[in-house]
Amino acid sequence: MFVAVACDFSNDDHRKEISGLLVQYGFKKVQNWVFESTNANDTDLIRLKKDIDRSTDSYDVIRIYQYPMEDTLVISTLENKKWRKIKIIQ
Repeated sequence: MFVAVACDFSNDDHRKEISGLLVQYGFKKVQNWVFESTNANDTDLIRLKKDIDRSTDSYDVIRIYQYPMEDTLVISTLENKKWRKIKIIQ
């Protein structure tokens, strides 16, 4: 599965912590605060979301793009400390 993570952080401590976390999970930085992986699986993403949630505050915004996921594009967004999921069906 292809996974991209786009980040908008409220402070430098969160930038350092989350970028290190994403590298630990096998993501590569492809642009400024955009990371990608082709090796992520569902179990890793669940753990990653929990780790991200612990390392952010309500001012951070994180978007995770997953494709294919049940033949759809899934966009998970962490905003105001709440995860929301959007499924886009072909």
